Amino acid sequence: YLKISKLALAFAIIHSKPPGKSSKEYTEYLARTVSEQDFGWKWKVEVLEAEVLRLRQELLLNRISPRFCLENRIQDTSAETLLRQESINPTSYSSQLEDSGCDVCNDSAFDSLGIASDFHQSEHNVNTSEHWLERVPPLNLCHTSRGQSLTAPVHFLQRLLEIRKLSEGGILQADFSELENDSFTICNSVSQLLDGLTVFYNSPKFPAPSFLTEGVCVLISLITDTKLSNHVLKKCFKKMEEFKKNLIQIILRNRSVNRFQALHSVSQTLGLLGRNNILRNSLISLLLSEVRQFAEQLLQAHQVQSVYDISQYENMFLLCMILEQLLQNKTEESNISSSDCGGEEKIKFLTNLDQVILHLSDEFPLFSLYLWRVSVLLNSGQMQ
Repeated sequence: YLKISKLALAFAIIHSKPPGKSSKEYTEYLARTVSEQDFGWKWKVEVLEAEVLRLRQELLLNRISPRFCLENRIQDTSAETLLRQESINPTSYSSQLEDSGCDVCNDSAFDSLGIASDFHQSEHNVNTSEHWLERVPPLNLCHTSRGQSLTAPVHFLQRLLEIRKLSEGGILQADFSELENDSFTICNSVSQLLDGLTVFYNSPKFPAPSFLTEGVCVLISLITDTKLSNHVLKKCFKKMEEFKKNLIQIILRNRSVNRFQALHSVSQTLGLLGRNNILRNSLISLLLSEVRQFAEQLLQAHQVQSVYDISQYENMFLLCMILEQLLQNKTEESNISSSDCGGEEKIKFLTNLDQVILHLSDEFPLFSLYLWRVSVLLNSGQMQ
């Protein structure tokens, strides 16, 4: 039946083709037409799905705190205005991002993206309601873009965080048990945020857009909040793990010449994620695994005098620095149990590590030093 149908379609195309056009050209034209129609339907479906999610977000916020939603209903500025302002006035970030990007001796690269400074500012900002709700308006679904796809979940999660702040201060009454009853909305919102951040980190643009900074700040605030983080991580832990793995691979795979500032911002985001106790242990395990595997590959290449990936070798130092920072933070927080730090990966990392360092120390002294520093932290009294 399938062969007969294909044959009938071929005859129909041949008989109906316009004069001056070959059968092949006419077939390609028909294929493009059908493909464009499919794309149009897919786009409409995506817009409708986004609208459904937006309505569910509003409904969830209204269930948590009806008074908050009523007071903020007048804010109807579209995300298109935000993006237009961003394209007109992108000079709010450091101009040093236009250079070669080879200077990573300090936090200037990360601060120039606005992420670190904005995050610390948000921690001490008393009137966070005006700060958040004015900077990220609702999403206009009539137009779609990478920025708007990130703005929508950011706006919802910012309002959720603001309700949390106001309820903690006794200004609003809020029922966060509603988050348990609507796991779909919170999961999809966090997933959209993580996917949007991954896309931007894969193809960074300088100066960094403000909604990227807002996205990182909201994500960190969400997972460090004592009450909201439990709801979010319980429903989105796998997605968070996938996000961390993606960021690590973005660091390892990048081979461009002007990569260091962008990669430094990614490494800072990983470090901020490690502030959460639940995410920290799994992140340490992931980093230990990557560093250990690379050390073994480097040792093998050194022994047989074969080539190794120099770019990956350079990028590996960022992972080592993140790992050292996380381990230091963990030892300083004495109230947190760290007996399971690294788990199985810790044992694998420490096995035969002295021999690895001994063979690599002459040719790769700096990398060997980092391996030794990590091993000291893993073997320290606080890490037992």
